[in-house]
Amino acid sequence: MRKAEHALERVIFGSRWLLAPFYLGLIVCLAVLLVKFVQELVHIVPGVLTMRETDVILAVLTMVDLSLAGNLLLMVIFAGYENFVSRIDVADEKDRPEWMGKVDYSGLKLKLVASIVAISAIHLLKSFMDVNEKSDRELAWLVGIHMAFVVSGVLLAWMDKLTASSHH
Repeated sequence: MRKAEHALERVIFGSRWLLAPFYLGLIVCLAVLLVKFVQELVHIVPGVLTMRETDVILAVLTMVDLSLAGNLLLMVIFAGYENFVSRIDVADEKDRPEWMGKVDYSGLKLKLVASIVAISAIHLLKSFMDVNEKSDRELAWLVGIHMAFVVSGVLLAWMDKLTASSHH
């Protein structure tokens, strides 16, 4: 019976590798974001001298938005892989991010929510900069959705703080 239990536990433990293709897929998504970033850059640069200031700011905000989404993906890839699949053995790399290997699941959730709030805020700012193109109803929905993200983030952080304080 002990051998069967041990075999089952090995299978369960090994099943974590089923997540590896998800992280490979996220790497492909990161490459897709890079393609969109380059596409936007190629679109912006030639016309920058003739663009209105507002259009330049909107274009830059789009680039920042794509960059934040890329950062978010990278955090999920690194932290998710290290937390759920296997340690990434690059300790001797001088360029290894300091946070790598230190972000647990709770920290990852908070970083994800913070990134989503930042992306939502940029999207909202872009909408306000082009306010003539949006109806009051659309702007109200955007503000409401952004506030839902903010409140969710605050509640998540509060719950994590309560959980951490109850363990001490």
